[in-house]
Amino acid sequence: MLDVKRSIYLFITFVLALNYGAAQAPYDETWESLDSRPLPAWYDEAKIGIFIHWGVFSVPSFGSEWFWSAWAGGNTRYVDFMNENYRPDFTYQDFGPMFTTEFFNAEDWASIFNAAGANYVVLTSKHHEGFTNWPSKVSWNWNSMDLGPKRDLVGELATAIRENQPHIHFGLYHSLYEWFNPLYLDDKANGFQTNKFVETKTMPELIELVNDYEPEVIWSDGDWEAQDWYWNSTVFLAWLFNESPVKDTVVVNDRWGSEIPCHHGSYYTCSDRYNPGTLQPHKWENAMTLDKSSWGYRRNAPSVDYLTIEELLTTMAMTISCGGNLLVNIGPTHDGMIPALMEERLRQMGEWLSINGEAIYASVPWAVQNDTFTPGVWFTSSGETVYGIVLHWPENDLLTLGSVKSTSMSSITMISDSAQQELQIQDGSNGLEISFPPKSAVSSQWAWVLKMVGVEAAAA
Repeated sequence: MLDVKRSIYLFITFVLALNYGAAQAPYDETWESLDSRPLPAWYDEAKIGIFIHWGVFSVPSFGSEWFWSAWAGGNTRYVDFMNENYRPDFTYQDFGPMFTTEFFNAEDWASIFNAAGANYVVLTSKHHEGFTNWPSKVSWNWNSMDLGPKRDLVGELATAIRENQPHIHFGLYHSLYEWFNPLYLDDKANGFQTNKFVETKTMPELIELVNDYEPEVIWSDGDWEAQDWYWNSTVFLAWLFNESPVKDTVVVNDRWGSEIPCHHGSYYTCSDRYNPGTLQPHKWENAMTLDKSSWGYRRNAPSVDYLTIEELLTTMAMTISCGGNLLVNIGPTHDGMIPALMEERLRQMGEWLSINGEAIYASVPWAVQNDTFTPGVWFTSSGETVYGIVLHWPENDLLTLGSVKSTSMSSITMISDSAQQELQIQDGSNGLEISFPPKSAVSSQWAWVLKMVGVEAAAA
């Protein structure tokens, strides 16, 4: 293990001319040191991001983005799909030229992400299939410039966002491993005591992405089969935090080795669709999908497989109130379109945020996360203001909050109330009772936010 780590260290040190001397770099290649780096403020304040799963898997667009693995592994659904629709000698690589992206317009995408109220975007640079969405120098003939699009997809979106929506932070997803790369399979067969794949593929890719595109989020994945010392994660992160062009602003997730998730990283993702429902001691993110069953686009997905806007806002309220960020995943088509239903959800989310965003952006958790009496009420705060996100309009226009206590200074309004009238409140036997305005007078269609000043958390 030590020989593996040292050889990768020398590779990064001498090939990239890096120096991690203690006198020159504040962070060394240990988790204890890396974890001491403060979280850049922009990330916690951003709250809402867009995840984009896009690659060769978008061509078959069947089952999920794990199509190649499932097909090669003999999954009956995938085998039958291929037998019924493609010639007998068809290979996964034959899908490559069909990843055409002819309708991809990076400026249109950036505009949609802005309309969605997003403050950061994470694009798949490479998934487990190994195809890179940029002209990688270490992925010959299996990248978006040599095959398929004949375009630098990463570069186009990075430029469009920075030139047209500069408030949106650009980030990249990158898979450390590749299902069928012979170099990786050799290292795996050797018990990860060799490191040819990391030395010649993973590390050069990561360095290339950071230097060429300067992502402010690196969303690592594909780490689970090997420990962090094989990936040499801490050496890369020490360079990233000390010397890279994004050293002051970049954030990374927690998928850097089989025992690392939920333990180390700028923020934790822990597992897919992680949403604990309780306040967490470390910054975290809920990476979730609009399609309930897949991260990549599925041509055969019925509408009921997509989250409704009510379900999306419920997930948002729960996530933000417990201190997390929400990363909403979409799966574009092989020709570069964001499916209409996904675009609609994003625009609906943005419409709601344009009205109620003060309860979300730059907010912090309150003393209580959700109400103890009325289900579906989640709280955030900003300064002396407490926000109550009410997911269901109360019966008879009367809401009772068991977790909120009024004072002589209490004032409560509804953000979406066109009249902005102060709502009538009184102490009831089950908590604070709040009279809602007529529903016809409010502009929010799906969830309603109470803005409360001069209130306290009720005793448990």
